[in-house]
Amino acid sequence: MKEGKAFLKSKMKWVGLVGLVLSVFSLFVHFLLARFTEDGFSEYQSSITIFSWRPVFEATDLSRTSPLYRRLWGPVGQLESLHPHANPKGYYADPSAQSNGYIFVRIQGGFHEIRSSICDVVAVSRFLNATLVVPEIQQTTSKKGISSQFKSFAYLYNEETFMAALVKDVNIVKTLPKSLKSARRNKEIPVFRVPYAASPYYYLHSVLPILIKHSVVELVVSDGGCLQAILPPDLEEYQSLRCRVAFHALRFRQDVQDLATNILHRLRAPGRPFIAFDPGMTRDALAYHGCSELFQDVHAELIQHRRAWMRKRGIIKGQLSVNSAKQRLKGSCPLTPEEVGILLRAYGYSWDTIIYVTGGEVFGGQRTLIPLHGLFENVVDRTSLSTSWELSRIYGREANLDESYPRAPPSAQVETKLDAWKNSGPRPRPLPPPPARPKTYNIEGWWGWVAESDNEPESTVVELRTNAHKLLWEAIDYTVAVEADVFIPGFDSDGKGHPNFASLVMGHRLYQSAASKTYRPDRKEVVRLLDQIHGHIYHANHSWLTSIRRHMRSSLIDGLIEASNKSKSSSLLSHPVPECSCLRPNPSETLPNASTPSVHLQVHAALGVVHRCPAWMDGEKNLSSNEKDNEEDIDENDPSSSRLFLQHAGSHDAGGEDINLKEESQFEDQEEDGGD
Repeated sequence: MKEGKAFLKSKMKWVGLVGLVLSVFSLFVHFLLARFTEDGFSEYQSSITIFSWRPVFEATDLSRTSPLYRRLWGPVGQLESLHPHANPKGYYADPSAQSNGYIFVRIQGGFHEIRSSICDVVAVSRFLNATLVVPEIQQTTSKKGISSQFKSFAYLYNEETFMAALVKDVNIVKTLPKSLKSARRNKEIPVFRVPYAASPYYYLHSVLPILIKHSVVELVVSDGGCLQAILPPDLEEYQSLRCRVAFHALRFRQDVQDLATNILHRLRAPGRPFIAFDPGMTRDALAYHGCSELFQDVHAELIQHRRAWMRKRGIIKGQLSVNSAKQRLKGSCPLTPEEVGILLRAYGYSWDTIIYVTGGEVFGGQRTLIPLHGLFENVVDRTSLSTSWELSRIYGREANLDESYPRAPPSAQVETKLDAWKNSGPRPRPLPPPPARPKTYNIEGWWGWVAESDNEPESTVVELRTNAHKLLWEAIDYTVAVEADVFIPGFDSDGKGHPNFASLVMGHRLYQSAASKTYRPDRKEVVRLLDQIHGHIYHANHSWLTSIRRHMRSSLIDGLIEASNKSKSSSLLSHPVPECSCLRPNPSETLPNASTPSVHLQVHAALGVVHRCPAWMDGEKNLSSNEKDNEEDIDENDPSSSRLFLQHAGSHDAGGEDINLKEESQFEDQEEDGGD
């Protein structure tokens, strides 16, 4: 009997052991599947972590046909007739098999400068009948710590797609022939450091003769563009070529594009539209425009230090000390995240609207975004919508660096211990202080060198690697911002006075889907309106809210027309109309008794659009109708408007949803009555 019990216990132990082994094996298999199966892993992460921290949306889900929804999220009716058209509009020959030589290009700068420069050098190569070598991006090739599995251009863009898309435009090769490679290594080929926005005739008279003589030239492009934005009428096809490069040939490499697509899916998972917001608050932009006093503490000193550096190099010619308050009143400084948040809330976007913050840098750090988080519950970015593993995977196989990240500063008691050690009497004596640590500076943190030196230290290897990673971060943000339901910029100029990241996004949206809502607020007017209620900004009166809403609505069209006069002269990609667009009027606009054709025609005339879309586009479905005539009417008599900024405080209470329902029904009633 005892032997039977012992045998039974032994058998049960073996069964338990086998079960344990199978469980461990099952976990191991699931780990491998999650680790190496991209789609499954992404869906798993999306279902578990993405948006899990967000509150349930309490505002009423608006019908897509309601006037309020159309005003906040719907297309801009006056721009629905504009369509992308970057194909040649006349006779356009294939590139000649007998070229004048090779053009090798080195491009320096950030994301938006690289993108603009690539489009320009393709047009220059076509103009000179030259063979273009795939450009070299200095942000990656000249920096240490970057994965060697990617070539320079392929670190950011898909090289094969780029070459295939332009096969009928220009001859492109991956590398120079061997004989010219050795000549370049020996610095025997002529080098041109081309000026910003150079004339086509500069290349015709200065570069072409040297190209023909040596069969190769090297161009160094450093300011974000090497060809003037507005070309003579006889070079109209080169404008279309630049659009084909920017909007069709330049595709991000596949794994970067896949991650951006996953982030877009996660943003749209709740079934609600979202806003993309680019602050544009970089250190260089703030220094160039003299906006240091928008910040406090060490940040203002850092901006002034950068401005002094720019003055030494001739980037700016103004005074070192600038009255930032006057610059702000002139509209020369970025709108802060808080100011943009107030604009959006005043226009009618509810506190639970999803805001996606783009851009590789927000100077001042996350504390600058705290007011925006206070106004909107769901402020997210690429880091909150992806895992660290997904982000690190796009960097490639980077080697571990010997250099470690800066450590915490030594304790304040070290100096006291050192004095006690020197001045103490006979034993027992206090322990000696730890050995002195080498000074380390964290450029992304508090910039400790400012208090001790007038010279900014050289970037560490870790920081150089991070700068290259920013190209990938901005590629992800660019994709999300172009596809967003609404886009609003905080600033539209970079650290050299040229169109910035946000400008390229607005230009791409104008080309791809002109009717999508893209606000272009007049910063001077916004500052004036905000200063009117500076002391009680979160308890705004109804007339002020009406003024804000009028301005936001007008910025959809007036801001676009203003950009055609302002941004267009600096960058075609920031305003590719009319060269890369065509007009396809809706049938309703041609009716003799139509009420809106005159408004639409005025907008088209102001933008200079004269090309009619080709016949094959006429078969596409016409977008809409008489319903959109009132899509942007504002609610001037809404009695609940003054409570707009207070809604969030009570939104978690039992009556919060009732307030939302009442407010939104009043919005709809007012707009259906007519608006202004």
